[in-house]
Amino acid sequence: MFDVLCVGILVADAIAKPVERIPEKGKLEAVDNISLYSGGCAVTAAINLAKIGRRAALAGKVGDDGFGRFMVSELKSAGVDTKALVKDPTTSTSASLVIVAPDGERSFIHSFGANGVFRESDINYDVVRQSNIVFVAGTMLMPSFDGEDCALFLKKCKDLGKVTALDTAWDSKGRWMKVLAPCMPYIDYFLPSYEEAVELSGETEPEKIADVFLALGPHTVVVKLGKDGCLIKTKSGELHRIPTFERIKPVDTTGAGDSFCAGFLTGISKGWDLYKCGRFANAVGTHCVMAVGASSGIKSEAEILKFIEDYDKGVI
Repeated sequence: MFDVLCVGILVADAIAKPVERIPEKGKLEAVDNISLYSGGCAVTAAINLAKIGRRAALAGKVGDDGFGRFMVSELKSAGVDTKALVKDPTTSTSASLVIVAPDGERSFIHSFGANGVFRESDINYDVVRQSNIVFVAGTMLMPSFDGEDCALFLKKCKDLGKVTALDTAWDSKGRWMKVLAPCMPYIDYFLPSYEEAVELSGETEPEKIADVFLALGPHTVVVKLGKDGCLIKTKSGELHRIPTFERIKPVDTTGAGDSFCAGFLTGISKGWDLYKCGRFANAVGTHCVMAVGASSGIKSEAEILKFIEDYDKGVI
């Protein structure tokens, strides 16, 4: 059995830095470093779950190309099961060129690739049956899967008795709740970032945001508040506002939200109470921002729990 099946986007990230200027046509600009990383919400969550010590699987789509082979290799080396990962020779693996300016600001050139044609019919339900929790990661960035297709998938998961969770990404097309609404009745844990939650709910106060979502279906809403930690609220009225580890200074925030989700779902898979889930999720997100890359800083469950203990004692 798998603790968590992550379903969603895979992105190969080629990061160039520092980029002083974009070269004119036919010209070249030298940079100190160009590196290739595995990225995408589902990939980051799955790899980080595995690094923490959970049994993770991934469902999604890549092309039969160099980027796709790189992504599969990264997942397997991290211990993530890839039986539900589809290789499609008719499309290319999703990729981003990440241009990092000398001041650290980032610009992106992105290809939807295989993520754009991933559908519910691509999903291996044998792997779903073997999973305790099904986590959809990257909603708004899968044009063929978002909306009704995703709702159908989540309904099937609920019919199979699975715990469901979903996280969103930024919707540059401004569709927001039009895409998400069909899915909401079939989500147990909804984990949006604050910025996305504002757009989806029309509210700005975290507890009011949670109330909007709770009325649409989920029994637990977790609003990720970045440097302010998180807010958790349930249909029964349980409420937690959990600060993050503010004495830690971030190095790179890439993947912090996906890492938070990996931490939270670790707690759910272990049967922890919601406060402990949220505190641990904050700690996993903090470990993410302590190193460059979406997964480089993630430690084992025991190490992260020790970090929380030491932080509370003032050792860190």
